[in-house]
Amino acid sequence: MGFFSFRTVAAEVRKQVSREYGSPQMSKKRPGAHQPVPLTEVVEPVDFEEYVSNHPPGAEQGPLRQLLDFPPDDLELVLQERECPTLEAALPEEETLDPRVRDALGVYTDDWLIIQRKYVHTTHAAHYSEQKKEKQRGLVKQTFELDEADEGRQDDQDEVKRRSVCLDDTPRGSWASSIFDLKNSSPDALLPSVLERAASEDMDRRNADARQQGRHPDLLGLFPAPDEDEAVERCSIPEIPKEHVGQRIMVKCLSLKFEIDIEPIFGTLALYDVKEKKKISENFHFDLNSDQMKSLLRPHIPHTAISTLARSAIFSITYPSADIFLVIKLEKVLQQGDIGDCCEPYMVMKESDSTKHKEKLEKLRSQAEQACSRLGRFRMPFAWTAIHLLNIVSSMGGLERSDSDSDTERKATWNERKKKGFERMSVGDDVCSFTTFRPATLTVTNFFKQEGDRLSDEDLYKFLADMRRPSSVLRRLRPVTAQLKIDISPAPESPHYCLSPELLHVKPYPDLRVRPTKDVLEFPARYVYTPHTRYRNLLYVYPQSLNFSSRQGSVRNIAVKVQFMAGEDPSQAMPVIFGKSSCPEFYKEAYTPIIYHNKSPEFYEEVKMKIPASLTDNHHLLFTFYHISCQPKQNTALETPVGYTWIPLMQHGRLRTGSFSLPVSVEKPPPSYSVLTPDVQLPGMKWVDNHKGVFNVEVTAASSVHTQDPHLDKFFTLVYVLEEYSFPFRLKDVIITEANVEAELKASMAALKGALLDTCVRFLHQLLSKLILLIVHPPVIAGQIVNLGRAAFEAMALLVNQIHKNLDGNQDQHGRNNLLASYIFYCFHLPSNEPTSPPGGESHYATLSRATGRPSSLNLSRSKSISNSNPDLATTPASPDEEVQRIIGNKAFERCSNRMSAFLESSSFYSAPTRQTLLHEELALQWVVSTSTVREAALHQAWFFFQLMVKSMSHHLFLSSRLDVPRRQRFPDRFVDDIAALVCAISADIASRYHKDVELVERLNSSLAFFLNDLLSLIDRGFVFNLIRSYYKQISNKLHTAQNPSALTALRIDFLRIVCSHEQYVTLNLPCSTLSPPASPSPSTSSTTSQSSAFSCQAQDQGVQSMFELSAPFRQQHFLSGLLLSELSLILEPDGEGLFFLHKKAISALHSLMCSHDADPRHIDSQVRSHIAQLYLPLIPVVMETLCQLHDFTDTSPPRARHVSTLADDGDPDNSSTISQSVAMAIAGSPFLTTRGSIAGRQGSTLSAECSRTLLVCFLWVLKNADAALLERYVSDLSVLQINRLLDLLHLCVSCFEYKGKKALERINSLTFKKSQDMKARLEEAILGTIGARQEMVRRCRERSPYGNQENVRWRKNVTHWRQNTDRVDKSKAEVEQESVVDGNLATEVSLIVLDTLEVIVKTVVVSELKESVLGGVLRVLLHSMAGNQSALFLQHCFATQRALVFKFPEMLFEEDTELCADLCLRLLRHCSSRVASVRSHASASLYLLMRQNFEIGNNFARVKMQVTMSLSSLVGMSQNFNEEHLRHSLKTILTYAEDDLELRDSPFPEQVQDLVFNLHMILTDTVKMKEHQQDPEMLIDLMYRIAKGYQNSPDLRLTWLQNMAGKHSERGNHAEAAHCLVHSAALVAEYLNMLEDCRYLPIGCVSFQSISSNVLEESAVSDDILSPEEEGICAGKYFSESGLVGLLEQAAASFNMAGMYEAINEVYKILLPIHEANRDFKKLATVHGKLQDAFNKVYNQRMFGTYFRVGFYGCRFGDLDEQEFVYKEPSITKLAEISHRLEEFYAERFGDDMVEIIKDSNPVDKNKLDPNKAYLQITYVEPFFDTYELKERITYFDKNYNLRTFMYCTPFTLDGRAHGELHEQYKRKTILTTSHAFPYIKTRINVIHKEEVCTGAADWA
Repeated sequence: MGFFSFRTVAAEVRKQVSREYGSPQMSKKRPGAHQPVPLTEVVEPVDFEEYVSNHPPGAEQGPLRQLLDFPPDDLELVLQERECPTLEAALPEEETLDPRVRDALGVYTDDWLIIQRKYVHTTHAAHYSEQKKEKQRGLVKQTFELDEADEGRQDDQDEVKRRSVCLDDTPRGSWASSIFDLKNSSPDALLPSVLERAASEDMDRRNADARQQGRHPDLLGLFPAPDEDEAVERCSIPEIPKEHVGQRIMVKCLSLKFEIDIEPIFGTLALYDVKEKKKISENFHFDLNSDQMKSLLRPHIPHTAISTLARSAIFSITYPSADIFLVIKLEKVLQQGDIGDCCEPYMVMKESDSTKHKEKLEKLRSQAEQACSRLGRFRMPFAWTAIHLLNIVSSMGGLERSDSDSDTERKATWNERKKKGFERMSVGDDVCSFTTFRPATLTVTNFFKQEGDRLSDEDLYKFLADMRRPSSVLRRLRPVTAQLKIDISPAPESPHYCLSPELLHVKPYPDLRVRPTKDVLEFPARYVYTPHTRYRNLLYVYPQSLNFSSRQGSVRNIAVKVQFMAGEDPSQAMPVIFGKSSCPEFYKEAYTPIIYHNKSPEFYEEVKMKIPASLTDNHHLLFTFYHISCQPKQNTALETPVGYTWIPLMQHGRLRTGSFSLPVSVEKPPPSYSVLTPDVQLPGMKWVDNHKGVFNVEVTAASSVHTQDPHLDKFFTLVYVLEEYSFPFRLKDVIITEANVEAELKASMAALKGALLDTCVRFLHQLLSKLILLIVHPPVIAGQIVNLGRAAFEAMALLVNQIHKNLDGNQDQHGRNNLLASYIFYCFHLPSNEPTSPPGGESHYATLSRATGRPSSLNLSRSKSISNSNPDLATTPASPDEEVQRIIGNKAFERCSNRMSAFLESSSFYSAPTRQTLLHEELALQWVVSTSTVREAALHQAWFFFQLMVKSMSHHLFLSSRLDVPRRQRFPDRFVDDIAALVCAISADIASRYHKDVELVERLNSSLAFFLNDLLSLIDRGFVFNLIRSYYKQISNKLHTAQNPSALTALRIDFLRIVCSHEQYVTLNLPCSTLSPPASPSPSTSSTTSQSSAFSCQAQDQGVQSMFELSAPFRQQHFLSGLLLSELSLILEPDGEGLFFLHKKAISALHSLMCSHDADPRHIDSQVRSHIAQLYLPLIPVVMETLCQLHDFTDTSPPRARHVSTLADDGDPDNSSTISQSVAMAIAGSPFLTTRGSIAGRQGSTLSAECSRTLLVCFLWVLKNADAALLERYVSDLSVLQINRLLDLLHLCVSCFEYKGKKALERINSLTFKKSQDMKARLEEAILGTIGARQEMVRRCRERSPYGNQENVRWRKNVTHWRQNTDRVDKSKAEVEQESVVDGNLATEVSLIVLDTLEVIVKTVVVSELKESVLGGVLRVLLHSMAGNQSALFLQHCFATQRALVFKFPEMLFEEDTELCADLCLRLLRHCSSRVASVRSHASASLYLLMRQNFEIGNNFARVKMQVTMSLSSLVGMSQNFNEEHLRHSLKTILTYAEDDLELRDSPFPEQVQDLVFNLHMILTDTVKMKEHQQDPEMLIDLMYRIAKGYQNSPDLRLTWLQNMAGKHSERGNHAEAAHCLVHSAALVAEYLNMLEDCRYLPIGCVSFQSISSNVLEESAVSDDILSPEEEGICAGKYFSESGLVGLLEQAAASFNMAGMYEAINEVYKILLPIHEANRDFKKLATVHGKLQDAFNKVYNQRMFGTYFRVGFYGCRFGDLDEQEFVYKEPSITKLAEISHRLEEFYAERFGDDMVEIIKDSNPVDKNKLDPNKAYLQITYVEPFFDTYELKERITYFDKNYNLRTFMYCTPFTLDGRAHGELHEQYKRKTILTTSHAFPYIKTRINVIHKEEVCTGAADWA
């Protein structure tokens, strides 16, 4: 079949792909302007490379230059030196190394090769949040009235309490005091240049410059960062590969003392896991002997190495559990006698009884000395004990510790410890954290003696398990008493003076002479999946047991000598065995401890060796068995050899480890024994027990060179056989030759999947590097290249997939395994050197690999490949498939039809003949043609192959110095085709499998996006744009038929968001390109130098609009940003299916991009920023379109603590029964109609508040950064309707970002926690339903890691770091403070952006006269922004803009719209009473100029005067926290301006200003009092009544106050009084209407209203000479009209109805009916008659009207009220006790409990008898009184309760002063009171003006 067919297959597959998935390119026709492309389709992008080559960056000078193309140093290759943890490098000592070791060392010592995009960090969000915090710390705190007021309010409240109750003694008319106050107050600072006249251009320029001062450069730095959960583009750099470390504990041995001190004792420590039955650390040897004791052994120890003097060790524990024991074993020098005999003295004797035992001790000492001198080399087991670690680390552990000191001495015998510990043994693994416990010092007092027949590990596990039981066998044994003091503590992060297991010095190691600490090697209980990163080659030998029972002769005290032999000669024993304690570092031999008189001993010895790196067949372990004679006898040697055995270490290229049962030879083995195993029956040898296995030994290796896995070993061995070309080679039973090596190698690659995963991971770096090498340098066998690409690709795909599946706790949020990611990032590089060629094979190089040259001398016919898997060599002439044709477009150079010749022509790629394949090309090819399981595996781990390709491509560009080559020529076409086919196929996979394999598709989607993002830095960018387009196509084809389209859309947004997160995003969008109609050639860049370069001529001005639309040219030139905005626009379509989470996704994508621009140090220049903003201009119309879907931030205000709340008008006043606050406002001449008129018909808002806020902040970002000139041109093209929408949007922005105040933040702070939790839960539900795989995965990653619930596992950190968002709750005070600073700055910046935009709109209006109508809207937005909580800084600029606006368009305020003038006056006045001086200064200046301008138009400023006075009245009537002191300053400032204004000094203006100011000041004085009487309803109404009376000659203001009173009455349920206020209002209006025109059907003034109430006459107009309604500004309110009158009367009727006074309704309608009749309004007439019918029907209902009381006030504490009498009207059936109680309680609270007394009788009061310090009230029930003639008129119940002026009460008395006496002496006094007005009136208490008494005597009684 040959290799040709394979290439054909590849081409076929590509065609197939293209047929199935459609081409990723649209037809080549460019969409012209006439042929718009719908947003759902993707336009064809601009040819990026061509554009860039036509516009070289050199043409552009200045900061914009960087936007034109990627910087030349965009990619950088960094060789990062590996950090060596030890002072010496961990390297083998030999000179020559075999290739396996050489390769391994290469993997462990090569520098990290990192290829990174230099600027990628500039947009890194993590870096951003840090930088953002830093910037926020430097923010200036803005001053807000709101915060100031909060601080000031407390003082005010105290002040109010202190003030007395009295109304000021001076009557309202007294100007004197008021003027005196005003003259003495001080003005605020005057603003310079307010009074100068300047041209409006200068003024605008000055204002604009001022606004730009001290602005915050990045708006988004003030806004909360984008939601981390959405940040799919976030990709953390993998951690540097490093060796695995578990939790580390440090154990220090401090002292060991026995009762008797006679000989040296040696100890070892090791950790054991009982549950796993495994020793989990190597031994640590220590001795704490005194120098005297050590001296006994001097003859046997040549010298002592410092490394053997360690007394502290660091143990690492990867899998902490409750089953871990620290086992301590003690040994002593060999002596005669078994262990029990030798222990005896230690159990019975004590030093303290030395007198008793003196001789015995001496004897023991001398015995010990003899033993040491003779047998000092040998040891015997002595005693042991164990410490249960859980007791120490868990605070619940069995040993109580005192809290005072961390090093608490812990003394406890083992038994007590055990008792306490047992109950706790059930504690699960979760308690065991060995990193955080409190350090402890233990004193271990009990040791158990070793038993000669129970020394094995098996026995030890039984003992340990038994120790945990309460009824332990060990407890019954007699202990060896001793005192071992040990410190156990968590190990420090980087301890000093530490030696690695190989005895290398671990950094930091400041002084080599200090006693070291040893790092003890861990043998983890279970697998630890971490690749090796340094050289380690240790061997551990464990002799276990020996059976010499059948061996004849004297073999009793048996020692095993262990040696590591390099050959058979005894001199070849190598010094590689580690010494133990207080001895040399290395020995050539080691002996096991000896058990006295035991023929089949067990051993627990561990022999640790440092073996050479390169092992040969001659290296072996030699075991020699000796009989040791303990007693010195004549002519018996100390040691007699009694047996030999050995283990060859290398076999078939593999290190032999494991358990062995070896036969033992009686004689020395024969020569060349070492290559055979002892199992082989050698002729003439004598074996113990007939060649049976009598010696058991275990060998283990801790090696990063030897894999010890058969599958891996076989693969590596075959690779090295090929590399060395060492044929034939024997591999177990197979002889490897040239003929079968290829098949064997492929089989071994396929078999890799059977290898143990743990080992694969340990050798991951070598394994991947070898597989890659086989692809890049295909081996040559017998002169033929063998292509192993496919086999290697398959092996790699399966391996990577297996690692991923099994280690799924070790992933980042994109599902990338960290081990693999860090391999690619740090370790992987293309092999640079050619592998050494096989001898004599030079001529056989058939270099037909892709992109390689071929020596012409080579005959093609000779290069028959022996491989049928070489996809590289298809030479069949096949035309390039259409897929490629389409995606690549028409390339500059034509393709050769014959593939082979294409190869030959591109031979310039490499000059030298090589057999090198390029990895990325081979990967792409293999992937495209892969099928079934391999394809699936590759898809699952697509990210791995994508990243590998990308790094390979980048490295290749560096190696071949092709970075300067134009991008189109960097890679061969075939490769580019493969990429296109690959992207096409994967996009199709995403589209077709998104609902089946949710998790896979999410990962695939993000991997593809990251891949394209990377390609943008490497290859033709236009090509990548086309790939994106092809992806889009695949997805949209599927969208129409999808069951769950939103899931696909979500994938697409994530995809786009990742692609757009490229750090050169701005450049990729060609921000400097001009949007010319596509037909014309690209404009030259030179024109882009000026800011508005795109608009050099008028003809291009249609271009301005297209810059703001998602037009085809826009989407072509700004390809990525066009995609993003189209996506957003489609999702936000009002009738679209935009689900809540899609809104959030799309908006969040936009937001995070803008944040990255703000954070990017390259984009600080404002010119650059404006070009970036051009990429987002269409956002403005998009957001304008969604106006009605945005959350309405203006409705959140209940009439709130705003100074004056912005209220909507409640519609037609006819149908509201009581007067609403807004109606009152409207009457007061300031109808705050909502400015959002154009959105009156809002649909229910579809965007959440959070999304709306984010979208608005993005919109504002564009406005802030866009070029102002550009915005002007844009606005000038908008219709009035569109400008109004824009204004509405700005209005909404102001409300949305309004500062909430510190108080609110503190409140919110306590709520957020719960809310964010709920929100999260809801959101997750919502999302998991549709696209939750990533979250699912993240959740799973969080829940399980291969290490159980253990925090310091390295990779857990980066799984969770991006989750820590708002879950933290109660913030500290400082944080809340900081938050309010940020919030204040955000509100200020937003308002300033709105202000800038308003100025732009005004400018366009100035230019075109047509737009005058929008000015009102501009002013409304301005006024709205003034109404909110704004900072002082903003208000200054706001007032400046407002002054300029009034200056330019005075007629808008003074001729047209009264409402705006009223509104403006109200806002200015409110700010004139601000606590902040600078705000007052500006507001006063604005108010003064407003008056001046009004005056200049018509020589008086009646309108402003009127509106200001009314505004003040409304402010006073409504506002709770109004401060008159501040306003007084402002009034004084206005006066000062008037005095300083030279131009107008001689006109009547200053005079009029003064009058106005004084009048305002009077209102203020009343205000102060109203504030005091807020709690006293009667007093408050009296006061309002008095103020209203003061406005007798100012109808508008009197009306305002009557309205205020009506409102207050309605609130209190006094409907009759409210009705009368309205009747008075109507009478007032009638009076003035009558003056304006004589209209017969209208009432002729107050007289017409007499029938309703006699009180109305007081509304008669003041004589004509004072006021004429024609004067400008008088009677300007909307109620001074016929409809106003009708409205008032309707409301009066409604109030009478509620009061039950039906008869009065008739009187009201008598006035109304003629008006309706005159207007022929029969509908209204019908309604009126209907209402009358209802009223007359109700007359017969049972009704109750008021009850009346006389109240007298006595005592100077009452101030004005002293000695005044009133009649109070109370609700019907009020008892005397009730009103007494109410008044008494009210005044008692005012003056103090004991200060108020009620006078119990109704007699005249003698003031002299009263206590002057007290307040007295006299309350009497009174009844209406009628003369006889009156009773004839007053017939009905209503008559007797309406229009009442006289009241009567009776008091009984006797002449001698008593109230009651005998019947004959009893008299009665009738008192008749007359009030100043008739009840009901506009207030509920009326002064008594006349009092008359009538007495009747006793006779009359009869």
